[in-house]
Amino acid sequence: MSPSKLALTDRLPLHNSLVKIPRLGFGIYQSPANVCINSCLIALKSGYRHIDSAQFYRNETEMGEAARQSGIPRNEVFLTTKIMSAGGSAEKTYKKCLDSVHQIDGEKGYVDLFLIHTPSGGPAAVKEMYQALERLESEGKARSIGVSNFGVGHIDEMKHYARIWPPHVNQIELHPWNQQRIIVDYCNQHKIVIEAYCPLVRNLKAHDQTLVDMSKKHDKTTAQILIRYSLQKGWVSLPKSDTPSRIEANVDVYGFSLTDEDMKTLDSLDQGAKGAIVQAVKN
Repeated sequence: MSPSKLALTDRLPLHNSLVKIPRLGFGIYQSPANVCINSCLIALKSGYRHIDSAQFYRNETEMGEAARQSGIPRNEVFLTTKIMSAGGSAEKTYKKCLDSVHQIDGEKGYVDLFLIHTPSGGPAAVKEMYQALERLESEGKARSIGVSNFGVGHIDEMKHYARIWPPHVNQIELHPWNQQRIIVDYCNQHKIVIEAYCPLVRNLKAHDQTLVDMSKKHDKTTAQILIRYSLQKGWVSLPKSDTPSRIEANVDVYGFSLTDEDMKTLDSLDQGAKGAIVQAVKN
């Protein structure tokens, strides 16, 4: 798709699946329970149709409540969560995942995407969690499944037991200063959709001169430049904010395009793993 033709309604098809994921998502990490519902409602009113939570965030219930309060049909809102650690047995891990589904969408509900949050628990824990997600998928409780913070070796290892391989999604930290090209190339090669978390670098680069100059050139905020960059890279972008004006502004990224030269300039900022503010994957 040509960069100039990007639209808020864009969705990417997931490989070997009928599911399509919205290209722009709303991240809610560190969004407190008393704020989260309102932030999600503002996001949905602004046009977002994709919200990204996790067990670790402790706001799954609030994400689901906002989706219900919004009045938007459930099949038009894409809800994601993640499991951080295995439960100690296949059944306990499955129960942890099912509990999340119930918190988000009720006893008869589902999530659109369920991810393993990290491979840090080791291969046995990853296998236990992934097989729990595959069970959820087979039961219609998770429409798609995937991983987060996984490197090449982690995903390759899953081939030995996974029914759904490659995973539909890999969510990793991505922005100009941490481009993770090895795992990005691998995901593209295997048709794994790439989600970019921390696309705004938590505002730590808001005064970077290259970024500031580009925002002036396009008369856009630095955040809008960074979101547009991640979309033009072909990633699913997951900006996060609890400030209503910023939530609304972060959707306004479709009335301009970054030129090829702009993209090359931002690409040149890559610092490899040193540029990560959360973590670069281990390949």
